[in-house]
Amino acid sequence: MCGITGWVSYDAELTEQQAMIDTMTATMALRGPDASGTWLQRHVALGHRRLAVIDLEGGVQPMEFATPNGPVVLVYSGEAYNFIELRKELQARGHRFRTSSDTEVVLHGYLEWGESVADHLNGMFAFAVWDTRDQKLVMIRDRLGVKPLYYYPTRDGVLFGSEPKAILANPLARRAVDLDGIRTAVTGIGQGQAIWKGMYEVEPGTVVTVDASGIRDRTYWRLQTVPHTDDRKGTIERVRQLLGDTVGRQLISDVPQCVLLSGGLDSSAIAGLASPRLAAAGGRLRTFSVDFVDHVDRFRPDVFRTTPDAPFVKEMVDLIKPVHRQVELNAEDLSDPTIRRAVITARDTPNAFGETDISMYRLFREIRAESTVALSGEAADENFGGYQWFHNDLRELPVFPWMAAVLGPQSSTPGIMPFTAEALAAMELESYLGDQYTTAVAAVDHLDNASRIERQMRVMFHMHLTRFLRMLLDRKDRLSMAVGLEVRVPYCDHRLVEYVYNTPWKLKSFDGREKSLLRHAVKDLLPPSVANRVKSGYPTMMHDTRYSNTLQIQGKEMLADAHNPLFTLFNREWLKYAVEMDSSKISHGEKLLLDKIIDMYYWIDIYSPEFALS
Repeated sequence: MCGITGWVSYDAELTEQQAMIDTMTATMALRGPDASGTWLQRHVALGHRRLAVIDLEGGVQPMEFATPNGPVVLVYSGEAYNFIELRKELQARGHRFRTSSDTEVVLHGYLEWGESVADHLNGMFAFAVWDTRDQKLVMIRDRLGVKPLYYYPTRDGVLFGSEPKAILANPLARRAVDLDGIRTAVTGIGQGQAIWKGMYEVEPGTVVTVDASGIRDRTYWRLQTVPHTDDRKGTIERVRQLLGDTVGRQLISDVPQCVLLSGGLDSSAIAGLASPRLAAAGGRLRTFSVDFVDHVDRFRPDVFRTTPDAPFVKEMVDLIKPVHRQVELNAEDLSDPTIRRAVITARDTPNAFGETDISMYRLFREIRAESTVALSGEAADENFGGYQWFHNDLRELPVFPWMAAVLGPQSSTPGIMPFTAEALAAMELESYLGDQYTTAVAAVDHLDNASRIERQMRVMFHMHLTRFLRMLLDRKDRLSMAVGLEVRVPYCDHRLVEYVYNTPWKLKSFDGREKSLLRHAVKDLLPPSVANRVKSGYPTMMHDTRYSNTLQIQGKEMLADAHNPLFTLFNREWLKYAVEMDSSKISHGEKLLLDKIIDMYYWIDIYSPEFALS
């Protein structure tokens, strides 16, 4: 797990740009705290920061292979979980290996199959290959977009990096945010373009090729609709087999590893599958959970969290007996401005998830002191239908359901809008979100004989896997890699995703509950209370007035900065009203807005972006 960056210029002599590629590479030191390397040739400069996980001595990058017509050089971030099988296949085809790293397997895979190497990989990855033979750069991203990769076209080539900050370190990239970037930052909805003007994501499941003639992209994987032929029993068995296989693959590591355990179905299933596998190999599972001081006593059920995590975590720990640690946080931990700045820097954008970003960052920092790799339950809800809006009337509305459910009313302040009139007029959010929704729906293929409900639910699952999940994966990658922790996501195995995506809704919900297939596939591994627990979201302090108070204090400080560009977007009068309210009466939506405004304030201070509302 690493950070990669590079610069391709067909008109310049980049061997003279060692200092610049060093600067670009250094921006990702937190992603790769173990080693740094660069490689330069006339038209290309590559940089790499390494977090050593497999073959600690041998997997040094950039990794080069000499051919009769020039070197082929790889900078690689991620893990290929099937690298052992691929090595054997490539050896049978005449390839010889110097190391035991998956990086070398990916490099030889490119030498054998070219850009089609992506079709052979099972894993999470984002990598770039400079092929001197054709004077071209090939960038490839994994199918679900677990690992990030961005690029910025220039007059004569391209800049690229695992994170925007690596690209922005080069003066060829402007720190400008146009109207579409602002819309994406405000709503969290945007596809293909980073919030920075002129910068783009390498889309999940996509190959981007750069040569002297320009930039081209090709999709090598997408969600495809095919008939499902297994019955209920066979489907449950196949889900168990696929999940067990991918958890086993993702436990391969040469460094300490653990499981993030929330006491919910998703993470407990991973822990239940991992524990006996590690025990059989002579090891013992480590698990971590997060909670807040007095959280169980202060807990108030809401529509997203019906029960606190701690009692269920305890039951799972009592059953599988891992080495467990609970990380306990308080309101002061979440309100530390230094930590918030670190989180915003890690994410490169102000598009945060409230205080949960900060608590997750602190959790990962504590885990990193003891483990280098963690397995997490992301994508179970998106695969199996875990969110409540899969099961209620929100699925009938022509909107992104997570926005309608999570954000709700944004302000109860009398007659005061949170955005300035100029910003509201320019953003045209209703039209923008409507267009984004229409585009998302148009990307879905249906079976010819599909019923109305099956068509409706296929749209729901497709949107969640291609839109909502991307936000969650980016969040987890940025916050974990900011402390040098690799987080693996078994539910993102593309074989599992493809299989479950094509399972009919009537099978996914056969017992009338959320995640029916997953629940029945793993219930023998779990305490009954955990197996039957209703979906509960990531823990939050949004209902705690101690946290509300800290938001209001920071908001008051920002009001004193009268000429900040923040107030070209957000309404000063709304902020003034919100920070003077009784903290016990601030709505959930208003707290989320306060968090967003504070994040935006820090983001402006850190990045000094150019704004354009036109």
